[in-house]
Amino acid sequence: MAPRRLLLVGEGNFSFAAALSETLDQNTRLTATCLQRPAELTRDPVARENLRYLRERGIDVRFGVDCTQLTDVFELHDREFNQIYFNFPHCGRKAGVAKNRELLAKFFQSCADVLAEEGEVHVALCRGQGGTPADKPQREWHNSWQVVAMAALGGLILSDVYPFSCKAVPGYKCTGYRSQDKSFHVEGALNHVFTRSLPFEVSQPRIFRIKVGNQWFSFPEPEALVGKLNRGFLEAPSCHPIKTINEKLIAELGKAFPLKRLKCSFPLLPQEDASVLPFWNCDFLSAAFWISLHEDNSNSESLTGGTLQDVEDFLVSFSELSLPKNPGRDGKEACEGTYGQAKVCLRPSLLVHVQDVIEVPDFLSGSLHILSGPVFQKCHILPFTMPAFHETLFILGFNQNLKDGCLQSLLDHLKGILDSLLTQTLLESSKLSSLVEFVLQSNGKDYMIRVKTHNFSPDCTEDLIIGSVTTSATSVIHKDQCFVFVSMNLDLLAMLVWCISDWRMLWTFDNRFLKNFVPGKIEPFKSHSLYPPCYVHDISFWIDEKKGFDELEFHTVARAVSQDTVISIQFLSRFQHPKTQQVSLCYRLTYQTCDKALTQQQVASMQSQFRKEIQQRLYVIPR
Repeated sequence: MAPRRLLLVGEGNFSFAAALSETLDQNTRLTATCLQRPAELTRDPVARENLRYLRERGIDVRFGVDCTQLTDVFELHDREFNQIYFNFPHCGRKAGVAKNRELLAKFFQSCADVLAEEGEVHVALCRGQGGTPADKPQREWHNSWQVVAMAALGGLILSDVYPFSCKAVPGYKCTGYRSQDKSFHVEGALNHVFTRSLPFEVSQPRIFRIKVGNQWFSFPEPEALVGKLNRGFLEAPSCHPIKTINEKLIAELGKAFPLKRLKCSFPLLPQEDASVLPFWNCDFLSAAFWISLHEDNSNSESLTGGTLQDVEDFLVSFSELSLPKNPGRDGKEACEGTYGQAKVCLRPSLLVHVQDVIEVPDFLSGSLHILSGPVFQKCHILPFTMPAFHETLFILGFNQNLKDGCLQSLLDHLKGILDSLLTQTLLESSKLSSLVEFVLQSNGKDYMIRVKTHNFSPDCTEDLIIGSVTTSATSVIHKDQCFVFVSMNLDLLAMLVWCISDWRMLWTFDNRFLKNFVPGKIEPFKSHSLYPPCYVHDISFWIDEKKGFDELEFHTVARAVSQDTVISIQFLSRFQHPKTQQVSLCYRLTYQTCDKALTQQQVASMQSQFRKEIQQRLYVIPR
């Protein structure tokens, strides 16, 4: 087994290195460095004694090491450190926050060249310097060292932070800049642990190849959905929390009802008489992701996205005569025109399959029919709305004379299961008798499934709707039966059960995410990326009021260009020029990642690209 390698930079009197060396096992190699030359340390008796001790123990000690130029010190074969320590960095004398930020930025960039793939960088800072919420009190951002933003320049993310304790390293004596007599104030100091981020790269839409009948077609994934198609979270080998929560729901309901699990592979053309879906109308379709299929006879192995043999798992196409060539911004065109056979939309809900399920001759009354799969909808950028999520659909048919009893039985069982799941990660003092409510809708027969969320997170200021219950009796074949359809957003449910504050984390490619989830246990999720910095940019533009302004598309373009790093779009103002009568709108965009390092420069580039894209796609004129 290769030895574990530790690197200390910026050592003052080498007391930390001496103390740390006593805790090391035989498989650990320590290299201790300082900026000073040996002659500069001869006047410090503590340093002299520590250096003697380190040499006796065979510790590698190096002088004149600039921590911002580590590649100049270590040859290529001598890199790959598992841990790098920098305690209380400082430029010295009366250097301001800007100079110390620059020191940190260059240090982190240098670390990236000598850090092992799964290595850690430990940086101890005095109280308030880091600028994160872990500091008590927390400094204003502009007056801090902005340690997380500086680390992002080296492709690093903050993965842990905890109090720095001199007592934990017996013999360690903190010195000041270049071992001056005046030491740093370590009371309230924090140790920040950074790890490598997945690279933040400009992702190109993957190309998928699908078979419809005997013909092959290809299509690029929509830019706003890059990385969200064909992920297989619900497939058999998956250990994703989305699959876990779905299996728990189904298993518990199976104790009360016979189950019939269905595969999401239905015909591409839903029936036109969709009265069972009162919301399946022009407005709903205008929020769908429409794509064009292109005839493709190429070799599928050359495609970046892969081959989807079961195209029905992802796509729903509509009757050629029922919809226009292009859905209008306001949906008004959605009752005229024609579509070519290769124009389809990504499935916006599993409810499109309801009619196919209840019209089969052998539909089992009294059994719970289950469909689960990913769905896709355009939506505004809000904390708990998502363009892609996993839905599970429960369909129950029963004799009309038993309607009230069967419906109530299903709701009671579902409420008990959800309450049990949602309280597992709550503290005893936070638990309520019930977290789930079924809110009766204005039509007097349907319900929304609402969860009281204030107990889960301070970010949840409003209760969340995680599903719906729809009752209907529209089957042509089974005229004597009533049907109940329960639709659940599995992503929202998983977020609440495991206390995951950001829906984007469910879609991360970082393998550290899945390590949080132990089979058979439900424990609060701990993110591998803490306190990511926010970057705010305003944008204003002139609009053509005759053409109108599509705010939903504005959000969708922002999502696509930023690769889902825009977490908030706030409308600021509307201005009308007194002479030309032109109208200008102003919005504020907030950028923040949940799992990757994101720099101010990268955000500035995305904001510039966003200005170009809205000018081309939305016909506005940026100011």
